[in-house]
Amino acid sequence: MSSFVTEVLAHSGRLEKEDLGTRIGRLTRRVEEIKGEVCSMINKKYNEFLPSMQSAQDLVTQVDELCDDIDLLKSRVESEVQQDLHVSIAEFTQLKQQLERDTVILSMLKQLQEFSTAIEEYNCALSEKKYVAAAQQLKKAQNCLKLLKSRKGFELQIFKSLSVELTIQKQNILYHLGEEWQKLAVWKLPPSKDISSLESTLQTELHLCTKPSQKEDETPGPPLSSVLLAFALIGELHTKLKSFSQLLLKYIIRPLVSYPSLHALIDTHPDMVVFRFESVATDLEHSSPPEVFTKIRLVLEVLQKHLLDLHLGDDLEDEKVSKIVLAEIVGDMIWEDMSECLIKDCLVYSIPTNSSKLEQYEEVIQSTEEFENALKDMRFLKGDTTDLLKYARNINSHFANKKCQDVIVAARNLMTSEIHNTVKISPESKVALPNLPAPDEGNRLKIQKVSKSLPNEMMNLDPENKLGEHSFSLPTCRISESVEKLMELAYQTLLEATASSDQCAVQLFYSVRNIFHLFHDVVPTYHKENLQKLPQLAAIHHNNCMYIAHHLLTLGHQFKLRLAPVLCDGTTTFVDLVPGFRRLGTECFLAQMRAQKGELLERLSSARNFSNMDDEDNYSAASRAVRQVLHQLKRLGVVWQDVLPVNIYCKAMGTLLNTAIAEIIGRITALEDISTQDGDRLYSLCKTIVEEGPQVFTPLPEENENKKFQEEVPVYVPKWMPFKELMLLLQASLQEIGDRWADGKGPLATAFSSGEVKALIRALFQNTERRATALSKIK
Repeated sequence: MSSFVTEVLAHSGRLEKEDLGTRIGRLTRRVEEIKGEVCSMINKKYNEFLPSMQSAQDLVTQVDELCDDIDLLKSRVESEVQQDLHVSIAEFTQLKQQLERDTVILSMLKQLQEFSTAIEEYNCALSEKKYVAAAQQLKKAQNCLKLLKSRKGFELQIFKSLSVELTIQKQNILYHLGEEWQKLAVWKLPPSKDISSLESTLQTELHLCTKPSQKEDETPGPPLSSVLLAFALIGELHTKLKSFSQLLLKYIIRPLVSYPSLHALIDTHPDMVVFRFESVATDLEHSSPPEVFTKIRLVLEVLQKHLLDLHLGDDLEDEKVSKIVLAEIVGDMIWEDMSECLIKDCLVYSIPTNSSKLEQYEEVIQSTEEFENALKDMRFLKGDTTDLLKYARNINSHFANKKCQDVIVAARNLMTSEIHNTVKISPESKVALPNLPAPDEGNRLKIQKVSKSLPNEMMNLDPENKLGEHSFSLPTCRISESVEKLMELAYQTLLEATASSDQCAVQLFYSVRNIFHLFHDVVPTYHKENLQKLPQLAAIHHNNCMYIAHHLLTLGHQFKLRLAPVLCDGTTTFVDLVPGFRRLGTECFLAQMRAQKGELLERLSSARNFSNMDDEDNYSAASRAVRQVLHQLKRLGVVWQDVLPVNIYCKAMGTLLNTAIAEIIGRITALEDISTQDGDRLYSLCKTIVEEGPQVFTPLPEENENKKFQEEVPVYVPKWMPFKELMLLLQASLQEIGDRWADGKGPLATAFSSGEVKALIRALFQNTERRATALSKIK
């Protein structure tokens, strides 16, 4: 310390200066001396003047010279005095600045002395575990160093050394306080690798020491309040409480919210409070909000009593520290995360799934209010209504959001389920749909007015103008069980909308529309491979789309007068979705038809163009191709049986059979030479098709009910009659051919053109006059 003083004095400059009053006195004496010299000079001149005065002119001259001497002497005196005065002022200013600097140095020396004293007292208090006193002295030393550094123009090396020393001492007390804190708040946590299970949570414990240790062989530890106050004085209380709060949230509060079977056990001892868990068996997947709030309140109330309600030095001069409320600090640190946890892991699951249960949710809102009020009473929570209570009160919006989400999830699950699980529908069958509530009185009057405004002739239709009972019914077919459930879900959701608030009703209505948009996007993509490979699934998907389109025609109209007024302006409709669903089903089935046509033509391509049937290999290939075609058609008839509506079934099978027959007709009519044996064998192949072809028409499981469809083959197969004519032509004579042509009016003329008939005659018969005559008749 002495070396530092010596250094300061060395910078102070010369310490002894002449006194200003002494200097002024010396100058005054000098002036008097000059004045005396002037008087002496005047007397001398005067004595010389008297005896030697000769005339007045000499006297005037001498007087003038005397005045000049006096002026010169006066100027000299003034200049010398002015110069001395400036020198004195400069010296005075310098002395004043030196005095101020010396005053600052003395103040710094005093602050250095206070710093040294504070550090000494800090070390003494720290060794005696008087952490509050030690923290106060450390803070005093910190303030002294802050003042020293604030002095401008004094950037000494010693300040850096003092800063390092202060940092070391702060870390020292933090280490000791941390050791004491670990003894006062002891956490027993599960292994870090296993913290997400109920079993590991049961291993968690918190031991909170409320009184110092009283063991004889140990120095009594400081009380909990002293440790926290010391942390506050050195500005580290928030850091320490943040770590504690995060552990509290992670290992106690979150598990209580997440596990319904988990309950907090609190053991209170004279000097300690122990928090642990127990598990009580329950079938609940999620705890109810009132139960969760009760669990958390129990934990926070015990913490409030033994930790968060401690008074940290009401008699301290530092008002900022004395006004600290521990509960507010902890609340500010974890409330946002805790409320988010309560919302996501508790309140979300308490939202009703049915609008009829919304009134019961008032109990949850009330328990949420009571929970927040209890936290405010404990000063754990401050301010107005929080996000937690706002969430609970906004139940209508959350109900609508959850209901819509659940509806979409359920719909998607149905869409991704197996298509081949089917149910049979018919005009007589009724799908299990909800009973719709009657319109309100206003709507009932509106309906009556509309009815009265209709003309009488429209109200009383003649019997012959009445439609059949099933005119607008969907024909008998099979649809996926999942699609039936999907439509039930749509009806149930719209029914829910009729009993909900306007906002909720709008959301639910558009959720139903989203179901059908989702179907349009998900099903063709998710089941793409099966729809392409499996004819039966393509047929079922076709029926599913037609079934949905059928209901969409009237779905909006059924609920138009029962939904919220905002939806009764013409937007309550699903008719705009009908063309899309019809197109979706039709395109899928037509793609399957094209694939089947391709397979039929590919099989017929192996028939070697039906030429040279007298060759056994060629005949065998042609016969095999025909058998394969018939087998494929029969297999399709079986997989589509009782699935497609009868009219669609017959049209589809007729189209495929017609494709095969048209290909065979084209191949045979293109032959240039057909021998007798070729004709016989071609006739045999055609006869096989004619006999077995109708057997592919089996739309119904009951065999006897399929006969009428098999008899109507020409209705569904346009080339059936031309094919039979071709078969007859292969065995007919020239005369019989002419008779069937009948001058272009017979059945042969209806089936073939004149060129095709002539080509067949040339291929079947040799070039003779009879053939020429027959050809001449074909015009």
